[in-house]
Amino acid sequence: MRHSKLIPEVNAGSMADIAFLLLIFFLVTATISSDEGINRLLPKECPPGEACDGIIAERNILRILINDDDEIMIENNVIAIIELKEITKNFLDNNGDNTCNYCNGVKASDASDNPKEAVVSLQNGRHTSYKQFIAVQDELSKAYYELRNTYSMNVLRKPSDKLSKEELKQVKDAYPFILSEAETK
Repeated sequence: MRHSKLIPEVNAGSMADIAFLLLIFFLVTATISSDEGINRLLPKECPPGEACDGIIAERNILRILINDDDEIMIENNVIAIIELKEITKNFLDNNGDNTCNYCNGVKASDASDNPKEAVVSLQNGRHTSYKQFIAVQDELSKAYYELRNTYSMNVLRKPSDKLSKEELKQVKDAYPFILSEAETK
């Protein structure tokens, strides 16, 4: 005759309650990171009483295209990403109309009239990688940062991290970041 052994059982009745309490605890205390996106301000609407026809002279537009193969093209010429910052700086700081007393440009006929009129037009292909798009955005931001920093040092005689709010606004007004991101074709 077989003797059956009695196996002690663990009371698992409250295990589900404990699991749910732990789950709720971790959901409440965990931080969920969210992507902030690219920090850009949309252009303001036209002020009342001013004419805003939206017509921009062709020489004031720097057209940048990132094609589906992640090649960067400016005016149908393929360039390396390391060239983009200098090309952008030269375009913005051109002083083609001699109205910019702080610009250091060479007054080229194919570059912008002045930084306040210059527009950077960025267009990408449908299959452009996100990494390349962000790399181009970074180079454009570096170009504006360097121009603004040079303005801060030459005109205001202060490094950009020591500027007051009014001075910072003056620097941003001298080199406004005007970026048009066109839809893909």
